[in-house]
Amino acid sequence: MIDVPQPFIDGLKSLQVELEPGELDRLASFLDLLLAANEKMNLTAIKDHNIAWQRHLLDSLSLLPLLRAAEVGRVLDLGSGGGLPGLPLAITMPDVEFMLLEATTKKAKYLEETAQALGCANVSVLDERAEIVGEPGCLHREAWDAVTARAVGPMPVLLELTVPLLKVGGVVLAIKGERAEEELRAAGEAMDVLCCDVIDRRRTSTGTIVVIEKQG
Repeated sequence: MIDVPQPFIDGLKSLQVELEPGELDRLASFLDLLLAANEKMNLTAIKDHNIAWQRHLLDSLSLLPLLRAAEVGRVLDLGSGGGLPGLPLAITMPDVEFMLLEATTKKAKYLEETAQALGCANVSVLDERAEIVGEPGCLHREAWDAVTARAVGPMPVLLELTVPLLKVGGVVLAIKGERAEEELRAAGEAMDVLCCDVIDRRRTSTGTIVVIEKQG
């Protein structure tokens, strides 16, 4: 029997997220693999399982209602690191194609092995820098319905890395902290240049989700 902390259960209810049979087991397995791998490489500062359910899994799944509402088919997770939010989302959205972009080879190998261990056939991993992947003429430029990013740099830099990867009408879903509004004010010029705009902001129990749409 999985020992799931009550705050995680309550958090799913507040997000109006219901998991399919077996998904909770796979999320628990992912957390076990993440924390085990963390003993060998720096993937997360959180080592307590109960805290990780809230800060990692619930935080990642806070994007689930937005991705479902956008009816995405292809999602790129930028700077995936330990697989957050990409792998929890891939577990709960098996019909959506996910690519985990990670520039550190050791971490990319961990992501490949973890996705395989979890049976995530909808996941691929790319060991490359985001600046390269978004260059003109690259296969992944203007190819994605959504790009997710968690704790990946300040907003102006994040937009420069993510917006070129989106199709027109695609969205960046950025999980930010308490400085989200300050970062957005600093990103005004970048949004003008990149033809994108904020279409939603959502406070959750674990952070602030900023939704930015590519409009041209």
